[in-house]
Amino acid sequence: MAEFTWEARARTGELRKGVMEADTEDAVNQRLRQQQLSPVRVARRRNLANIKFGSGVSTKDLVTFTRLFATMIDAGLPLVQCLEILSAQQSNRHFASVLRDIKGAVEGGASFSEALRRHPKVFDELFVNLVQAGEVGGILDNILNRLSVYLEKRQKLIRQVRGALVYPAIVIVIAAGVMTVLLTFVIPAFENMFKDFGGGKAQLPKLTQIVVDASHVFVTALPFLAVGLVLLGIGVGYVYRLPKGKRFFHQAMLGLPIVGNVLRKIAVARFTRTLGTLLQSGVPILDALEICAKTAGNVVIEGGIMDVRQAISEGKNMAEPLMATKIFPDMVVQMIAVGEQTGALDQMLNKIADFYEEETDVAVAAMTSALEPILMVGVGGMVGVVLVAMYLPVFSLAGNIKAE
Repeated sequence: MAEFTWEARARTGELRKGVMEADTEDAVNQRLRQQQLSPVRVARRRNLANIKFGSGVSTKDLVTFTRLFATMIDAGLPLVQCLEILSAQQSNRHFASVLRDIKGAVEGGASFSEALRRHPKVFDELFVNLVQAGEVGGILDNILNRLSVYLEKRQKLIRQVRGALVYPAIVIVIAAGVMTVLLTFVIPAFENMFKDFGGGKAQLPKLTQIVVDASHVFVTALPFLAVGLVLLGIGVGYVYRLPKGKRFFHQAMLGLPIVGNVLRKIAVARFTRTLGTLLQSGVPILDALEICAKTAGNVVIEGGIMDVRQAISEGKNMAEPLMATKIFPDMVVQMIAVGEQTGALDQMLNKIADFYEEETDVAVAAMTSALEPILMVGVGGMVGVVLVAMYLPVFSLAGNIKAE
C-alpha cells in the first residue's frame, strides 16, 4: 500500500485534511465518499522526508493510546469523541493522521475494528481481532485494558533481549575498530621503526613477524575484504528472503548453544501470552492459533503452530500435536493438557506466560553474564598479542645495546 495525502470537504463545508493508506487514488476517493466527504485533492506522498520505516508508530505510542482509549470508553465517552481527543493530543504526527482517518471511517459507518484494519502496519491482526471480540461482546474497555497489558509485557520482553545484545554488539564493533587501526597504522609504524634501528624483517621475533605479515595481508586485502563483506551481506539478505533460506537461519538460531535457549523461552512466553489473551477475550481457538503463528517471529515456530491448528481442526486436542512439534518443553505441553481437561486453558496459558517471562529474565541475565567474560578475554587477548609482538623487538634491541 502507498500513502496518499487528501483534502476533502464535509457536508458543513469544513475543509479536512489527512493521510490515508491505499492501493490507488480511486480507493482513497471511494473511502472519502463513504465517510460522506467530497474529495478536493488526493496526491501520493513522494517527499523523501516523509518516508516511514516500519509503521512509524512505536509500541510505547500504541500502549499509551490503548490505555487512554480504554479509560475514556470506560468513562462513557463516545467512540468518535475519544478518537478526536486522542488524535489532537498525539505528538506523533503520523499516528495522529492515522487516528483521524480511523475517526473519519467510524463517522462514515464503519465499525472500530474495520477502521483499524485499514492500517495493518500500525494495528496488527492480534489488535484488530481483540477489538472485534470486544465489540461483539460489549466489553471493549476490558479488552483494551487487557490489550495494553499484553503490549506492555511484550515490549518489556523485547527491551530485555535488545538490552542484552547491546553490550556485546558495542564490544565487537569497538574491537573490530581497534584491530583495524592496529593492523593498518600502528603495526606498519612499528615495522618502519624497527627497520630504522637496523633490525630488519629477518631479525624480528617470530611472533612479531607473524603479526607484521598479518598486517601486510590485511592492508593489501582491505578493499577486497570490504567488497566481500558487502557482497556477503547482500547474499545473506537475498537467501533470507527465500522461504527455505529464512527457515534455515531461524532453525540455526534456535540451535545456538546459549542464544537458542533464550529464543525458545521467548517463543514459549510469547505464544502462551498471546494465545491466553486471545482465548480470554473470546476469540475462537483456530483464529487465535493463526494469529499466534503470524506473530511468532520465527518461521519454524510458525510452522509448528500451524500444524497444531490443523490437528485441532481435525478434532484432536492441543497437547499431542504441540508435543510433536518438539519446540515447546514437555512441562509446557503437560500444563496445557491439564488446562484443556479442566476447561481453564486461557488461565493456564497466562500462568505459563508469567513463569516463562521470569525464566526469560533469568536466561537473558545468564546469557549476558556468559558473553561478557568471553568477549573481554577475546578482545583483551587479541590486543595483548599485538602489543607483546610489537614490544618483543624493543626488548631485543635494548638487550643488544646493553651488550655492546
